[in-house]
Amino acid sequence: MPGFDLLLLSYGFLLLLLYSFIGWCGEMVYCSLCQRRLCEKRGFLNGPLCPIYGHGALLVLWALHGGCRSPALTFLLGLLLTSAVEYVTSFVMEKLFHMRWWDYSQHRFNLNGRVCLLNSTLFGLACVVLCHVAHPPLSELTHDLLSTRAGLPLTAALLLLYLADIVLSVRSAIRVSASLQKLHALQTELEARLDQLREEHREAEAARRAHMEEAVSAAVELAGERRAEAAQALREKLEPLAGAGEELAQRLESARAEARQRIQAHYGKLDFFDRRLIRSFPTLRSTRHNEALEQLRAYWEEVKHLHQH
Repeated sequence: MPGFDLLLLSYGFLLLLLYSFIGWCGEMVYCSLCQRRLCEKRGFLNGPLCPIYGHGALLVLWALHGGCRSPALTFLLGLLLTSAVEYVTSFVMEKLFHMRWWDYSQHRFNLNGRVCLLNSTLFGLACVVLCHVAHPPLSELTHDLLSTRAGLPLTAALLLLYLADIVLSVRSAIRVSASLQKLHALQTELEARLDQLREEHREAEAARRAHMEEAVSAAVELAGERRAEAAQALREKLEPLAGAGEELAQRLESARAEARQRIQAHYGKLDFFDRRLIRSFPTLRSTRHNEALEQLRAYWEEVKHLHQH
């Protein structure tokens, strides 16, 4: 029946939001304890939600029919299911945006840096709490909410906010990925220009040394009879060369200044949501242009430091 389907979908969606929020809170507490300070906001979305926890919770509840009779079996199967969700999510997001959003390579017993034994164990324990403690009262609470007059309108409003957040977050991920590609291309272009100027500088230095040797040799030949004329001839030979060296040095400095200006102007094109997304994943790295990402982070840290002082 359509009404039954609508209520069932609303029930599932509200549980998705609820467990995504609980997962987000758990991650914030866990990361803050590990860092011994309040950590930056976590998660792909702008709101206080981590959908990977919500989807993992619903998968476990569905696959285990609300939980196994044995908590130990719930722990084991929940560990495997949630680890699979985390691994697949990491793989898909990396392929979509060309970025590794989290990396457990520094943890012992990890699988390609996408999952690790420590987190999987914690997920397994969370599944035991979910199935045997938390879900029954939370499920009843969700049913009670949907039975009220405000239940369905509230669910519809939350759905719109959720979809808007997804669109905004995906937009930011695409913008960040594209920005890193542009920064890499810009840095490559500017490096090529600087290399050209350095080569011109090296050639000018070689020419200067050659002319100096020639001028010194000529001055030595004349030194015995016409010292004043020899000194003047040497000055005339060296003055244009000194000016050329200074000009090339100025061109190099001007090119570096232009490079900094163009790169910083590009940094400014990323908005609040783009910067928030990068800060939410401290181990985020680009699989294509990670150097550009690290330079971007360094620039933001410098700006932050300047504003604080």
